[in-house]
Amino acid sequence: MSTFWHWYIIALTVGTLIVTVWFLVWSQKLRIESKKEDDGSETTGHVWDGDLRELNNPLPRWWLGLFWITIAFSIIYLILYPGLGRYEGVLGWTQEKQYEEEMADARAAFETQFAELANMELEQLAVNDQAVDMGRNLYAHNCSTCHGVDARGATGYPNLTDDHWIWGSEPQQVLTSILNGRRAAMPPFGDALGAEGVTRTAVYVQQLAGQEVDASMAAAGRQHYMQVCAACHGPEGKGNPILGAPDLTAGVYTYGGDLDTIRATIRNGRAGVMPAQKDLIGETRTRLVTAYILSMQDRFGGE
Repeated sequence: MSTFWHWYIIALTVGTLIVTVWFLVWSQKLRIESKKEDDGSETTGHVWDGDLRELNNPLPRWWLGLFWITIAFSIIYLILYPGLGRYEGVLGWTQEKQYEEEMADARAAFETQFAELANMELEQLAVNDQAVDMGRNLYAHNCSTCHGVDARGATGYPNLTDDHWIWGSEPQQVLTSILNGRRAAMPPFGDALGAEGVTRTAVYVQQLAGQEVDASMAAAGRQHYMQVCAACHGPEGKGNPILGAPDLTAGVYTYGGDLDTIRATIRNGRAGVMPAQKDLIGETRTRLVTAYILSMQDRFGGE
């Protein structure tokens, strides 16, 4: 917050309180001339519609007391809590701090309640009904936006129900991917290969996946592949989980396997990001999400 807005808020808030106090004091001292009516009541002398008279009665003391209590409360609040520009208040309270404290308490309670599950191996969690059910709920709240409610992914987001994992499908590898996140780094090769080279390489990549392609184009593309792609994806296109380089022979694509999409991938590169979940949901919840995902694999008696 800039210095101008800091002092503007202070002036506006304090000024409003001062004006309110002045108005209350002034109104209590104000005396309006009264007219005594035949029935003994006092009026201001104003009459509407022939018989509607304005009584000249002061506000009840309890009503005025409420005004003063409100003002006193406002002053105490502004001393204790933030409300005057950059002033943090005597208590140092902030929404962020309260949120973090509440989240820390919730995490501690969760860890205590499910300590038994937290100490189980991932393979055991994947066949534990309670762990899988909890993991399914956590997945729905934290992962389904990208990977879909059925975990089958979408364009740019991998299918989590099959055995094709860019960074490895072993339980610990899956946990690491979710816990720490992943950052893909497919560099662009458009300038290095040129338009024709990109097309030839894309055709060869299709051939690696078993698609029927022009043999001469694929043969030319293989030379480009060996020069710029084999270092990560391997000479045979089997990929490398350590580098996050997918298996090109599987025919499973995150962004699509048609010629135009493969060319776009080679020409422009890809920079997909899987956000780390450790700081968002904690390690125990991450393990439960991992258990749910593993439970959908055939080797764990998939759903």
